[in-house]
Amino acid sequence: MEYKVIGSVFTMIFLAELGDKTQLATFACAAYERSKISVFIGSSLALVLASLIATLLGSFLAQHVPQSYISRTAGAMFVIMGVYYIYKG
Repeated sequence: MEYKVIGSVFTMIFLAELGDKTQLATFACAAYERSKISVFIGSSLALVLASLIATLLGSFLAQHVPQSYISRTAGAMFVIMGVYYIYKG
């Protein structure tokens, strides 16, 4: 187990999720539901499943697509989404 990787991935995902629509949806659910632990468990399971799918897909892509293409595509997607949200907002 590589603790440095765990720490960097945790930090990156934690910061990316702050104020994200997923966190806002969880906030809204917690505001209306009596069982806060149920909201926490449901939200946590959803994030774990989404992370599992992303990890498996990333592993598959890494075996079939050159790393440079993956990095460039991810970077381009972030730029495109950023420009879209700037102009939309």
